[in-house]
Amino acid sequence: MVISRLHINRIEKNLSLIQEFLTELKKLSLLSEDEFLSDKRNPAAAESYLRRSLETVFDIGRHILAKSYGFKELEYEKIALELGEKGIVDKEYSRILMKMAGYRNRLVHLYHEVTPKEIYDILTGHLPDIERFISETVGFIREYKKTEN
Repeated sequence: MVISRLHINRIEKNLSLIQEFLTELKKLSLLSEDEFLSDKRNPAAAESYLRRSLETVFDIGRHILAKSYGFKELEYEKIALELGEKGIVDKEYSRILMKMAGYRNRLVHLYHEVTPKEIYDILTGHLPDIERFISETVGFIREYKKTEN
């Protein structure tokens, strides 16, 4: 059910933006934990790139759901759930997206509880979760383009 056409260029630009943020996050992930924690700017930069990556992930998801299924204002966890339910991303992966949505909310609303060590642990263990979103979205767009013609 297509409500209106997706803005593929906008989605692709946002995917590129996520990739730029990931490039910076990967550089920070190469630091040892001691190096990372020794400069206050490292956790601050990583937190900013991480938050912006997650917000862009859910902006893309919201756009796809709004244009393809008529969804209106959805919270991030609902976006994650519906992306899996509608087959836009793998259903199992949507559970990871739900955790990512919760973490984005933590970064924004409970920022005073987020520790530099926690940020480092995410950098060194969970960046592939964001990369997977890019991959699954590119696959969705590829299939979507086939139906446009």
